[in-house]
Amino acid sequence: MHFAVWAPRPDRVGVLVDGATHAMTVAEDGWWHADVPDAGPDADYGFLLDDDPTPLPDPRSRRQPEGVHGLSRVYDDGRYSWNDGSWTGRALPGAVIYELHVGTFTAEGTFDAAIGRLDHLVALGICVVEMLPVNAFNGVHNWGYDGVLWFAVHEAYGGPDGYKRFVDACHARGLAVFQDVVYNHLGPSGNYLPRFAPYLAGDGANTWGASVNLSGSESEPVRRYIVDNALMWLRDFHVDGLRLDAVHALVDERATHLLEQLAVEVASLEPHVRRPLTLIAESDLNDPRLITPREAGGFGLTAQWSDDFHHALHSMLTGERQGYYDDFGAGLQVVTKILTRGFFHDGTWSSFRRRPHGRPVDIEHTPAWRLLGYLQDHDQIGNRAAGDRLSASVSPGLLSVGATLVLTAPFTPMLFMGEEWGAGTPWQFFTSHPEPELAAATAEGRKAEFAEHGWDVASVPDPQDPETFRRSKLDWTELDREPHRTLLASYRRLLALRRAEPSLTNPALGRVHVSYDERARWLVVHRGDLRIVCNLAGREQTIELADHVVTILFSTGEAPSTVDGHVRLPAESAAVVRIRDAQSPA
Repeated sequence: MHFAVWAPRPDRVGVLVDGATHAMTVAEDGWWHADVPDAGPDADYGFLLDDDPTPLPDPRSRRQPEGVHGLSRVYDDGRYSWNDGSWTGRALPGAVIYELHVGTFTAEGTFDAAIGRLDHLVALGICVVEMLPVNAFNGVHNWGYDGVLWFAVHEAYGGPDGYKRFVDACHARGLAVFQDVVYNHLGPSGNYLPRFAPYLAGDGANTWGASVNLSGSESEPVRRYIVDNALMWLRDFHVDGLRLDAVHALVDERATHLLEQLAVEVASLEPHVRRPLTLIAESDLNDPRLITPREAGGFGLTAQWSDDFHHALHSMLTGERQGYYDDFGAGLQVVTKILTRGFFHDGTWSSFRRRPHGRPVDIEHTPAWRLLGYLQDHDQIGNRAAGDRLSASVSPGLLSVGATLVLTAPFTPMLFMGEEWGAGTPWQFFTSHPEPELAAATAEGRKAEFAEHGWDVASVPDPQDPETFRRSKLDWTELDREPHRTLLASYRRLLALRRAEPSLTNPALGRVHVSYDERARWLVVHRGDLRIVCNLAGREQTIELADHVVTILFSTGEAPSTVDGHVRLPAESAAVVRIRDAQSPA
């Protein structure tokens, strides 16, 4: 068996295989090599650098059965027998995404346990399951964004074979799988990469630590490390797409940005795997060049998250105005602009940043499905002081209104697990760092961060407390209780309506129109021959749709009444109606 590692920093490298040490030889490119004929198919191994007697895991390790500080284990992708030969993939247009953290999706917190809940997602009307990071991190439970061995699947979840069983099971049910990957930083514990090579930039840092070396000296193998990791998920694990975490934190001064390089190489893989492959960016830049095709001078990514839409809906439903919500609390005009123009900040002044932010979307040439719209996500819940969901502060009626706006918007909708029934469980920030000093620093840093934003630090749970993790697990018994059962029924009917009505998946932003009354607190979104009518007020009111015949297709709560083109809606409710000009023939 051949062992290899890129390690230009040490003077000597050996490989320890099943207890026996073997010398390695180095090539001019900094790669060390050794052939070990007696190594078995499940051999445990690690690399010895210079005079350090402690073996380090392989930076490209595919299995870490003893955690990120332990030995790596040889893993052969060919030993898994796939059953998804008939799977032809899922393109993003028209899809609905469901964001899922495997550790808290079920009580067991494993891939195999998650398989048992996939039929719920199919019945709901989900098309794509987006997995929060599953790569190896230190400890047992974590959000996953502190990964340090990007090629290994976390053992506590079920390891690489468990993940393949999960993907297989999703494909058998017609569900695509997108994987969240983090290429902008590495976690604080178990990151041995700098011992081997200059994986990190020496003069740059972002919110989470040292920047990855994307354009400095010896950056080419680092970029190859990232691109090879991306291709591994898509090829070896049969994943259908990647969600790229916080791409604004990728510092790249090369002429061809890493994101463009990723788009090119992923597109090259598509003909081989014979299915569409998707790249979705989480970006704080409001820069449509990320999702502009390469032929038009863009980076060529498939889609990007739209935090603007989330912030506008959140401010509208909750009345919150602190921090970055301040700009989005200027009334229904904010939601209107986003529904018709894509971004709110498109070169406008951002009071949170104290500067202009963003650039306009070309609505004539950019289909709206390239922007993801959501009412909640892991960040916007988990990064609140108490990890509270909207269901903790918003009435069931307004929750339904928010869901109606998301699932009838021109964007690609995304749900966060449990949102569909208004889960009463929080989703908090949790860690399990074995190192006491790191655990304490994480807890104190969390409190200091929230204190700066005006939160009550007494409400911030200790991320190291096992109860913080357990509280964050979904309670599946809620589905049979009110008000969860009614909300779930609304989500199912909305998703069925979205599939049935072409107007709701029409991605032309230029064909979306919105009317509203700020004082009366009502909003009407025009989507072809459909009208999404929302009453945000705490009282019943009648909304005029002009001289049209009206057919009710969907409503939240009590059914609205219609008379001569007017819709009478109960307080805090929404309806989807079909209109036809009264002068037109039946």
